[in-house]
Amino acid sequence: MMNTMILLSAAPAAETELSLWDMILKGGWLMIPIFLLSLVAVYIFFERFRLLRDASRLDPQLMENLRGCLLSRNLLQAHALCRADNTPAARMLDKGLHHLSLPAAELRAIMENAANREIAEMERGLNTLATCSGMAPMLGFLGTVIGMIQAFYDMALAGNNINITLLSRGIYTAMVTTVAGLIVGIIAHFAYNLLTARIDRVAARLEATLGDFLETVHETRNTQI
Repeated sequence: MMNTMILLSAAPAAETELSLWDMILKGGWLMIPIFLLSLVAVYIFFERFRLLRDASRLDPQLMENLRGCLLSRNLLQAHALCRADNTPAARMLDKGLHHLSLPAAELRAIMENAANREIAEMERGLNTLATCSGMAPMLGFLGTVIGMIQAFYDMALAGNNINITLLSRGIYTAMVTTVAGLIVGIIAHFAYNLLTARIDRVAARLEATLGDFLETVHETRNTQI
């Protein structure tokens, strides 16, 4: 009997695994706004990514087809081509087709305004995404401060009977919220930079398309003289 008791006392304590859900719960109420920020960031990223993926495509034959329409003075067909493509570049070109009679400088200004409106539409939501990337780590650090306050408060109540179990509540809050906030912030920041880079590429393509269109207009005007 004595040997059995010794063996039982020497047996290692059963290990308890901390699940992800338990870890989230130990983070406290600050995990709720961090989680909401992550949902907002994910939604904005995928919604904008899909829009930019469609906006970045451009029919390589569109400009050549427009050139043929302008040379034959078939503006109805030119408008139809732009509306069928339905991309930011095509909408900018369609705007230019409505003002072909204007001087080149005024035509460029009108088309640049159209391009700027397209870029502004593509950038919609990016400020919110940037806010998520900045707010999530700040909430995490707030959790760190609150957790430390809880830990010191528990120490003060315990007096001379301090042990790690008493401090675990505050330490969990401090560590879990910090990790969660940093993860959300890093992902949101990466998503913001990725979307910004894609918008810059689309803007560069708009500028190149604008130059090609003005060159085509100049060529057709000289041909018709």
